[in-house]
Amino acid sequence: MMASKDNFNALYEVTQRITSILDPVELLDQVLTIAMTHLEAERGFILFDDGSAEHNVRVAAAKNFSSPDAPGVLAASSSVVKNVLTTGIPVLTFDALADERFEASTSIIAQKILSIICLPLRSQDRTVGAVYLDSTRSRQAFTDESLRFLTVFCHVASIAIANAKEFAVLQNENRRLRTTVAPALLFTGLIGTSKRWQEALDVVNRVLDVDVSVLITGESGTGKELIARAIHDNGPRKSFPFVAVNCSAIPEALMESELFGHMRGSFTGAHAEKKGLFEVADGGTLFLDEVGDLPLLLQSKVLRAFQEREIRKVGGVESKKINVRILAATNKDLQEGIRAGTFRDDLYFRLNVVSVHLPPLRDRREDIPLLAEYYFRKSCLTHKRDVQSIHASAMEFLIANQWQGNVRELQNTIERAVVLCRGPVLMPEDLTLQQGDARTLQKANMTLADFERHIIETTLQEMGDNRTRTAERLGVSLRWLQYRLKEWSDG
Repeated sequence: MMASKDNFNALYEVTQRITSILDPVELLDQVLTIAMTHLEAERGFILFDDGSAEHNVRVAAAKNFSSPDAPGVLAASSSVVKNVLTTGIPVLTFDALADERFEASTSIIAQKILSIICLPLRSQDRTVGAVYLDSTRSRQAFTDESLRFLTVFCHVASIAIANAKEFAVLQNENRRLRTTVAPALLFTGLIGTSKRWQEALDVVNRVLDVDVSVLITGESGTGKELIARAIHDNGPRKSFPFVAVNCSAIPEALMESELFGHMRGSFTGAHAEKKGLFEVADGGTLFLDEVGDLPLLLQSKVLRAFQEREIRKVGGVESKKINVRILAATNKDLQEGIRAGTFRDDLYFRLNVVSVHLPPLRDRREDIPLLAEYYFRKSCLTHKRDVQSIHASAMEFLIANQWQGNVRELQNTIERAVVLCRGPVLMPEDLTLQQGDARTLQKANMTLADFERHIIETTLQEMGDNRTRTAERLGVSLRWLQYRLKEWSDG
């Protein structure tokens, strides 16, 4: 049997191990395995009591029993367990067959159990379960030293189990909230209520807790990196690094070293060993932006890092294990790249486990007032400008514009207008827009007034004729909206 010093070292080791496990099933398995290993027990189980007078129990983990079901396990020593659950007092017997406390136990006699140790698991001064170990080989398999070790161990295990259960409850509640709360409310900065935008956010919401690769597609300026950050910041890796690399911004000759690192002296100018971005992101998320521009020769090495979960530095001979989640984005048609021979199909399929497509701003015009108001308030605060509001006529121009640069162009336009605005209200003349607004209206054979009325009536219908919510959605005052509606009804 282990000495006190060995027991202390063992307790320190197991405390470090079990307090870091948050999955209840894995934790209980580890607790039982550790207890059996350190006390050299042949069999063991952990059970929980429902707290009723009948002491209905549930076996949560068991090892080395011929019958894995609860009745089969409990048949080993139901009288011992019942005694511990009822009194909360540990049971230790050096010779169960000769122990008068268990002389009526047919299961102990039938299974020739020699040594037993059983301790309660407690939570908030209440016995909630028990840890049971036995041996059929030795009459003194467990000693008083074993009892002292297991008493402390069970105390630590009880705390770890309570924490794991609480974490599981919080995770389930988090999942429930994600299914009941609108996805847009879950992600800071991802603004929009249009159907296509909500569909994209719904996909994002469903991959937060699933450690799969996600390919984010869409035109430049649609918010692909924002989506990648939202996935990382709301997922289980959020406490680890988020590392973004723009594959189109790094020269091809440096890309391999940037991603995988290099050894000292591996090439001219490599004066010191350097970590690559895969290694920097270890434990977290690596975001490959504009992945369609990744050099073809390097794609095979990225694919290997995917499949093997290991990397090798430029000039190195040893591989290093890594644990990263890969998110990628592109504004190119990767399938066209596959047909043209510029992109590997096997890498495409590894990246595209789940895809999220972000619509261009021109396909979700109903979100423009919300976005404009958000960037307007943000710009006023950032640049300390006392501009009170966006005039309705200026908002009309914003809604009508083509926005070839998407949300990024809208943001820049609003910020520039706020900085240059000379009055308390942002007017159309403060905006520097492309001529796309006129083309948009011409294509629809509509005047600007027609387009304005179409947007307002459509939004009013979506809001169930609620004028206050409609005004909020459009980013205009309720008074202005009521004036417009009255003007049309009178006409």
